[in-house]
Amino acid sequence: MPGGQNRRYDRFRERIMFPIRNVKGQVIGFGGRVLDSGEPKYLNSPETPLFQKGSELYGLFEARQAIREAGYVLVTEGYMDVVALAQLGFPQAVATLGTACTPIHVQKLLRQTDTVIFSFDGDAAGRRAARRALDASLPHAGDNKTIRFLFLPPEHDPDSYIRELGTEAFEQQVHDAMPLSQFLLREVTAEQDLTTPEGRARAQFEAKPLLQAMPPSSLRLQIVRSLAQATQSTPSEVEALFELVQPIARKRKAPPSVRRNAPVGLERQILRLLVAHPTLVVELDDGALDALAYVAPESAEMFAQLLTAAAQMGESPSFAALSEHLRAAGSDFESLIAEIAAEAGSEPASARLELAGAIRQTKMKMAKAESDRLIATGLRDEESKLQYRELLQLQEVLRREADDEAGRGRTG
Repeated sequence: MPGGQNRRYDRFRERIMFPIRNVKGQVIGFGGRVLDSGEPKYLNSPETPLFQKGSELYGLFEARQAIREAGYVLVTEGYMDVVALAQLGFPQAVATLGTACTPIHVQKLLRQTDTVIFSFDGDAAGRRAARRALDASLPHAGDNKTIRFLFLPPEHDPDSYIRELGTEAFEQQVHDAMPLSQFLLREVTAEQDLTTPEGRARAQFEAKPLLQAMPPSSLRLQIVRSLAQATQSTPSEVEALFELVQPIARKRKAPPSVRRNAPVGLERQILRLLVAHPTLVVELDDGALDALAYVAPESAEMFAQLLTAAAQMGESPSFAALSEHLRAAGSDFESLIAEIAAEAGSEPASARLELAGAIRQTKMKMAKAESDRLIATGLRDEESKLQYRELLQLQEVLRREADDEAGRGRTG
């Protein structure tokens, strides 16, 4: 074309393509690994409301059954690690999408299994990735979850390690992976001279935000005791210094003048159903969480508090126990709890149907808003046109589900 204007290039030219699926098996994006030299080594599809790198894991859909059978999930550094491990007898592997591990990743993995093992190369980059994974894991670390860290020798990745030393040797590495507690303590003490007051104080300074990020639990108490012993302190001194005697959230209540607006409409309806029937929390799929974050960002923190609280209470949380936990975390739920307690309880089956309808409406709002946004851009390229068609299909599926539900209600 004249002047080289308006030339088009294949975004993924000269790359091996990897389709990225969500947990329902739907292709929501692509990753491309460069064939020869070049940067970036990995290139992903642009982020959209349906594809967020900080929320998705490569291979999770394919690995779900293997994760259940193995009893753990292995988190690796890249697509090729997942492919190689699957070929070599470890199909329970997943990978982040070229980004650091996030708390959403950890939460998504812990819905599949109670044991998460992060596998990193032993080089400096691997150590940095492991530290970011540790930070992401702390809000979800509890007594009923196991999070460990596997470090291979610097000269190896999982593929080369298994090919050179065998499957059994790698299985032993998995078995011997470092517990979260040990890794945390090593991170805060390794660079410090614990024979000096300054070194011990610095170790406590490094440990404070990490322990504050953890929910109150026996695990946190055990780490406090180990840290106290290493820094020549008592557990009570560490707890007082770190403000851990009571849950940190109680210490950080927002003053009334800056409290968030109470949720309204669909978001309040959904919160109310989940607080009244906490067992429904585990039934929220990733699409529901994404839609809620999209249409009600101002209530994201309340939903996060609710999900975290319910997850910490085991398989069958009750309204009474959850209410107490939420009150300890702050006053945002007070009016909602009082409203539920004052009314006759609804049946779980009807609450489940009501929740499904509210979630469906939320997804519809997100799809409609995003399709309107795309129309406003003029749909100038094939990518936006494809996204628009996918959103129209999603809206049609949601309408059909609503019609089917209404039909069942008339004939029931």
